[in-house]
Amino acid sequence: MLLAATIGEEVITSNIKQFLLVLSVSLGVATLPQIFSWFRHIPYTLLLVIVGLGLAFVDVRLVTLSPELILFIFLPPLLFEAAWNLKWSNLKRDLVPITLYAVFGVVISIVGVAIGLNQLAGLSLTTALLIGASLSATDPVSVTALFRELGVSSRLGTLMEGESLFNDGMAVVAFSFLVSFSLGTAQLGLPSILLELFTVVGIGVVVGGVIGFSISYLTQRFDLPMVEQSLTLVSAYGTYLIIEDLGGSGVIGVVTTGLILGNFGSRIGMNPRTRVIVSEFWEFLAFFVNSIVFLLIGDQIRFAGLAENLQLIAVSVGAMILMRGVAIYILSYVSDRLTQSPISLPDQTILWWGGLRGSVSIAIALSVSTTLPERDKIIATVFGVVLFTLLVQGLTIKPLLQKLQLLGDAPLREQYMELMTRHVALERVLQYLQKDQRPGIDLEFYRYQETLIKGELVDLQEDIDKLQQEYPDLRSFITEQFRGELLAIEADTYAEFVKAGRLNKELSPMLQDVLPYGDEKKG
Repeated sequence: MLLAATIGEEVITSNIKQFLLVLSVSLGVATLPQIFSWFRHIPYTLLLVIVGLGLAFVDVRLVTLSPELILFIFLPPLLFEAAWNLKWSNLKRDLVPITLYAVFGVVISIVGVAIGLNQLAGLSLTTALLIGASLSATDPVSVTALFRELGVSSRLGTLMEGESLFNDGMAVVAFSFLVSFSLGTAQLGLPSILLELFTVVGIGVVVGGVIGFSISYLTQRFDLPMVEQSLTLVSAYGTYLIIEDLGGSGVIGVVTTGLILGNFGSRIGMNPRTRVIVSEFWEFLAFFVNSIVFLLIGDQIRFAGLAENLQLIAVSVGAMILMRGVAIYILSYVSDRLTQSPISLPDQTILWWGGLRGSVSIAIALSVSTTLPERDKIIATVFGVVLFTLLVQGLTIKPLLQKLQLLGDAPLREQYMELMTRHVALERVLQYLQKDQRPGIDLEFYRYQETLIKGELVDLQEDIDKLQQEYPDLRSFITEQFRGELLAIEADTYAEFVKAGRLNKELSPMLQDVLPYGDEKKG
């Protein structure tokens, strides 16, 4: 008994040391762009993969990467954070193309990659289908981070993030069914596939919705930021575990819960200060988890396995890119016909080339049963394709954005927001100074401070006016910012009435349909 306890303590100590080593390396990589300016051209997540590859090349293995580790520990917080920050109004506007990409895009990808591997590489159809399913889940974390940094249109970011959130669940469902088929426990027929799909997705949506709305109404009863923050964390992991045990898609469930809490629960159950605290917590957690995952992806590469399966990797890459293009361009055309809201050709091109594969694909591949004879081929092929998408497509997405003239004016917006923030802050200081006349303080001091602040305000206003004159396109951004502020005030008022018990349900913002978007107004 004592020996078992000692061994257990040694295992825990060893795991903690490995975790701290991974974390130290990840945080060290995070500081590189601040020390060496050249590294700022590489997205942080891709930099982690490159460092991980370097460690793998010299055969330094930080930790053993298991599928359970990614699927249970890493996947729920990543999904929840993305869903929490995804605005329902934006998602609703593009729900048709996102659904088409996430459902039919996954099917096209699986079938195309499987046929390519079966016909060109001579791989068995079962193995080819499993590889196709593993590679059908997109993971554009580094791409969407780059979008935010460069100020790319919010619609493009919503399309990419929305597709990724929902096709993860579709990919996991498809893979699980194909594994059951390969083991002889399921039959490959349209009725059985549809029944399995509706069951798994339905359980995920229903249970995720119940949990999301329950926590939303629960947080109305108290105002404890730390407790509410903890509840969101528990809901992310709890939803995943409960739904997986019920036979549903934990991925779909976590996305559903995150969307409800981010768009509904945070409005009716949290005050603005709590919302900021919770959002910052999830921003930190996403950075923390991504730092570990992408470093481990590079670190787990086995170069010998990649060399042995180079033909399979090449065929998979070619088929995947081709099928991604077919899916995006055809489904975008269908979406345009259904919604009369066209997606521009440059946007479609970025959606095509930015469909990177990452941690979900690797986790799916690693979960292949050891009883399958070609398991090593599946894992090596998926690792090779993921590596290609991260390093080749990931590093070329910025030049492609520049070529297609899709780069936004993020630096100008940031400069404008800094000037406006200083202006608002000094105005508040001036108001405070004018109404707070404290005994014992010389009036001359008040006058001097007031003169200084007024002078600074005049200078700031001149800088703001000059910026608007030099860059007229900023006006649409300013209008949209102000529109967002108006909508936030309206939504907070409804939430305040609900919380006070004066209103039974949260009302949808009326101004959302009244106030036009900047682009629409301009056109």
